[in-house]
Amino acid sequence: MPQTYTLDDLADRALLDAGHAKPARLAVIGSPVAHSASPAMHQAALDERKLDVRYIRVEVAPGEVTEAFRRMAALDFIGANVTVPHKFEALSACHEISQTAQALGAVNTVSFDGGRFRGDNTDGPGFVRAIREDFGVDLSALRVLIVGAGGGAGKAISTQCAREGCKKLVLVNRSVEKVRELAAVLRPFFQSDRLEGPGSRLVALGLDDPRLREEAAGSDLLVNLSSLGLKHGDPSPLPEYCFKPYHLVYDSIYQPPRTRFLKAAAEAGARVANGSSLLIHQGALAFEIWFPLDASLRAMRRGLQASNT
Repeated sequence: MPQTYTLDDLADRALLDAGHAKPARLAVIGSPVAHSASPAMHQAALDERKLDVRYIRVEVAPGEVTEAFRRMAALDFIGANVTVPHKFEALSACHEISQTAQALGAVNTVSFDGGRFRGDNTDGPGFVRAIREDFGVDLSALRVLIVGAGGGAGKAISTQCAREGCKKLVLVNRSVEKVRELAAVLRPFFQSDRLEGPGSRLVALGLDDPRLREEAAGSDLLVNLSSLGLKHGDPSPLPEYCFKPYHLVYDSIYQPPRTRFLKAAAEAGARVANGSSLLIHQGALAFEIWFPLDASLRAMRRGLQASNT
C-alpha cells in the first residue's frame, strides 16, 4: 500500500481506503511531499483523541491544487494541509479566506464544507510559538533576517514578524523583485521608517547583494524559509561568513534535522533549531481548526519522533 498517494488515488473512496481500518479524511499536499512527517504527527493526535480518521500525504503537481481540493471534498475529506510549492495556489483555489490567511498572503490549511473550500494560515502563529519554545524569546525583541522570503511560507512568516513588531526585518531572496514587492506591502508596519538606506528597519536584498554580510551581522535571528537543504548535498542558502556566535538560527526544514545551514551556524557557535517545532505548532493550530478539540502536543511530538527513527 502506498505511503504517498497521487491525484488519481483520489478518484475512488474504496480504492483509497483499501486495507485500512480508518477512512482517509485529512491530507497534506505538496510537491515533493514524500518526506513530510505530517501524517505521523497528526495521526498520533487523531488516535489519542479516538477520532475515526486517517491522515495521508498526496503528491500534487503545480496547477492541480483546485482539482485535488475538488476530489477531496467529493470524498468527504475534512481538510488538508498545504506545503511547498502550493501555498499561493491554494490561496487562489479557496472560496473563503480567513483574516489571518488574507493578512499573511498564503494558505497552508484548508477546510472542506460541501463543495466550498475555506483557507487559513497557521504558519505565522506557529512560527511565533516555535521561536518562543526554542529560544525563549519573542519576535518583538529581535532583529530578523529571512532568506527565502519570496515563497508562500516566506511571505507568511515575514508578515507575521512585521505584525509582531520585530525590531528590524531583512528580507532576502534569490529574486530580489519578489522581496521588494513584499517590502512595499509590509512598509506600513514600519511607519517611522519610510526611507531605504542606512539604519532602515525594513530591508530587501538579493542573495548577491554586497550588503548581505553587514545585514546578517546586525541581525539577531537568521531564518531559512527556502527549500535549500531538503536534498542531500544542498548548500547553505547563506554564506558561512554570515553566521556569528551571538546569532539564533532557525531552519524551517526538519528533515534532515541538520541541514548545511544549521551545521554552518553551529560551527560558528550560534544557537540553532530546526523546523520540527514549527511543524508541531502550525499542525496543532490546524488540528484545532478542523476539530472542536485541543490538539495533543505530547502525541504530536511522539508521532514526529517515531517518524524520525
